Amino acid sequence: MTRAVIFDIDGTLLDSVDLHAEAWVAAFAHFGIATEFAAVRGQIGKGGDELMPVFVPRDRLAREGERIEAYRSDLFKRDYLPHVKPFPGVRALFERVRAEGLTIALGSSGKRDEVEHYQEILKIADLVDVATSSDDADRSKPYPDIFEAALKQLGGIPKSRILAVGDTPYDAEAAGKAGIGTIGVLCGGFPEADLAAAGCRTIYRDPQDILDGFDASPLARGRGGSG
Repeated sequence: MTRAVIFDIDGTLLDSVDLHAEAWVAAFAHFGIATEFAAVRGQIGKGGDELMPVFVPRDRLAREGERIEAYRSDLFKRDYLPHVKPFPGVRALFERVRAEGLTIALGSSGKRDEVEHYQEILKIADLVDVATSSDDADRSKPYPDIFEAALKQLGGIPKSRILAVGDTPYDAEAAGKAGIGTIGVLCGGFPEADLAAAGCRTIYRDPQDILDGFDASPLARGRGGSG
């Protein structure tokens, strides 16, 4: 029976993937690096440490990586963050999860201040028990560091009793490497086949869809987990 849930944020709880991709494209262009929106969008879900090497040569990344990331971060907060909106049903889903007696954690590749602001946008801060970010990890998704940081804060709950919820193959890969299963959602724009291939146990359209089918979901009392 599931005892805790670790939620990704961007693309899972917030409609922010396109905005993040646009910010990266603009940031790369500022530094004279030409990219295509679709290619960048396909990398959203990773942190900057894993996304930038896809588009920036290694030697240049060593010289300018921190500047590019800092520019992108400031640009996103200034021009794009005000347009980020929650997907429907997020707070109601969190309330149902808490009513089920489950512990709620957040595991995001975003920075700590972004995660804190996202909780305000989502109006869920009072329902979250644990929040981890890229600041708690040496490497971002698809490495397991962020989920492993959350596991440490979850107070010894067995991995078999914990599930992650995410919108990208990188979420499922990272969770799998950390030894926990993943529920996938399609609202981040990744194909269902990609989520299934990465190891998602079940796949829903969005948070509202999980809520609507909660009684039959792996999060319901008596369901989910394996130990």
